[in-house]
Amino acid sequence: MSDTTEPAGAANPAPVVTYDIRQILNALPHRYPLLLVDRVKSLEIGERIHAVKAVSFNEQFFQGHFPGRPIMPGVLQIEALAQAAAILAIETLELAGSGKLVYFMAIEEAKFRAPVEPGVLLDLEVGFVQKRAGDATQPRGWTNSQSEAMRRASFSGRSEPALAKDQSDEGRYPSRLPHDQGADDRRHRV
Repeated sequence: MSDTTEPAGAANPAPVVTYDIRQILNALPHRYPLLLVDRVKSLEIGERIHAVKAVSFNEQFFQGHFPGRPIMPGVLQIEALAQAAAILAIETLELAGSGKLVYFMAIEEAKFRAPVEPGVLLDLEVGFVQKRAGDATQPRGWTNSQSEAMRRASFSGRSEPALAKDQSDEGRYPSRLPHDQGADDRRHRV
């Protein structure tokens, strides 16, 4: 269950909410192994979120990235930030139960300062730079870890209706892209 507290010293403070894993699963469509938010430490609806990802040696990506020196891929760090931003957007735009998904649309200014290794508690902090009319948002996120690595990124998202569970992607995506035609022939030449 979530706890609600109010920040001290604010005139009309927005309630600060926390989420456990059950509430995160209700808010996001992501599931293991791509659910990258473990807990929401604080959520100020319409303003900011502070979430946490506990980076464990048991993560699947460590099997191949890299054997002997496990490092969390940067794209997954960005995805973790985007998931935290999605929770913020879902709550701010009141999209819970609406059948809409929040999509990650763009990223700019991503910087990685140090590797994130097993055992790190990755803090995911996101605040809005701009909230536009409709369903578009432009949050700015940053992460901190126990290794004092810091990453920053500006990204944008948009909400759109999700596919109904009975809708199939069959026929929507070609099995071969046009530029792949003849790729098998090229690969087997000596």
